[in-house]
Amino acid sequence: DQDRIDILEFPTEQTQEEYYARFEECQGYTEPIKSATTVSRTILPNRIIPRVAMGTVQTTGPDAVGSHKHPMLEQLFLGLADNQCTVHADEVSQSFAEHDLLHIPLGSMHGVEVADQHTMYYVWMDFFLNKEGEEWLKTHITE
Repeated sequence: DQDRIDILEFPTEQTQEEYYARFEECQGYTEPIKSATTVSRTILPNRIIPRVAMGTVQTTGPDAVGSHKHPMLEQLFLGLADNQCTVHADEVSQSFAEHDLLHIPLGSMHGVEVADQHTMYYVWMDFFLNKEGEEWLKTHITE
């Protein structure tokens, strides 16, 4: 029921049957858990599909996305071209390559690191449990 209410409040230009955005024009952002050399973009804002958002993270090692957790959302990572890094979630470390799909469990402490001369390049997909959980996106500081 809340999703139906939220859709009525979305901007009119974003409630069409299709959503299209040129990657180069997607909103860039920074976060305290990422280095200044990391390039992050929001590719699907949370005002298109209720409780869903997507973006990309790209950097060259050595670098990392600092450990953090979010108990308000489920998350998937999809490795893009030349992605070769390691994801840590709680006590598990997993190599993460191009075309790999990883699930980050709800509320797990997780982070990503990339070694020298390797690439970190992936899509994150956030699936929020409720509207209030979308407050997490305020950690994304837009440029």
